[in-house]
Amino acid sequence: MGANNCQSIQTAHIPIISKMNDYELLRQEKISRNKRLLADLNIASVVPKAPPSKNLRPVKKPKVTFPNVASRSSARIAAAPAKPVYVADDDASRATNRRKATHKQPTKTKESNSPDKSIEATVPLQDIDTIQRSWSNWTPQAALPARDEEQIFHFEDYPDFTPNKSPEEMLSEGCFGGSYYRPLRSRRLGIVVEDDWKELPVQWISGLNVETFLIDPDYNADVNKYKVACGQSIEEWEASGWIRHEYDVRGWFQWYTRFFQGRRCGDDERQVSRWKKCVGETGRWRRMLLKKYMQLGVREIFDDGEDEDAPEVSPVMHQTCHHWAFEVRQQHLDQFWASGGR
Repeated sequence: MGANNCQSIQTAHIPIISKMNDYELLRQEKISRNKRLLADLNIASVVPKAPPSKNLRPVKKPKVTFPNVASRSSARIAAAPAKPVYVADDDASRATNRRKATHKQPTKTKESNSPDKSIEATVPLQDIDTIQRSWSNWTPQAALPARDEEQIFHFEDYPDFTPNKSPEEMLSEGCFGGSYYRPLRSRRLGIVVEDDWKELPVQWISGLNVETFLIDPDYNADVNKYKVACGQSIEEWEASGWIRHEYDVRGWFQWYTRFFQGRRCGDDERQVSRWKKCVGETGRWRRMLLKKYMQLGVREIFDDGEDEDAPEVSPVMHQTCHHWAFEVRQQHLDQFWASGGR
């Protein structure tokens, strides 16, 4: 009985094994058929990539440090504006803001000169030839100024106008980047003004390289006495309405050269007033510079251009004052210290 049962059990499993073998054969045959199909279609099997582990962190790159490189620096280089522009006008915020942030538009203050429509309206509606002739067709109406022992100039008819630099000194010492008398296109008049430097007295420009000191088309700060650029261009002056075209198409300094020689015109009061506001006894540029000396504890005036490594007190302000025919001297600083900066 036991033997027969064992035999029947083994016999019962035979169909199952047979069926499994048949299924396996079919599966293998199907796999082989699929492989042949893939081979015929030239399709490579793709093995999916395992997803990245959430616990993996990006490998940090090693920090690269560079050795300190010695470089030459000076107060003048640090103070110089990145963008050379050319004549300083009486807006104090422009140069100071330019030194702080050379790529930002200077912030306008209540002292900024807004366009003067009344000045623009004074340009007479006449032919350009008549206007041009008026620039040189004048005769002296006043005597040359007298100069006292402190080197201050005195004009009899304008006692409150006391510059201490002559036009000749300004040009020979270096001003306006050597570009003041370059060919100038006046948008207001629609003409190019050039060669008007030839009206300057011969003795004023004797020995000067005209191309370098007067008519250089490119502003060159190295020409300036204090080796820095400051201010605005004549084109910007014109756009702001600060030019009285019927008198001086190039602005303040051209007016000063003619006034110094005795010309008098309808623009004298305005130009003297501008000078007083800038570098007169209470002028803001003059006071700003003197305050800078006091803030730095400097009690002696020295030539900023003599020693490259000497401490410097705002070459930009010095050059700006120079453009307005004024130079801060020892007596000014002594008086300012004595007054306690008032």
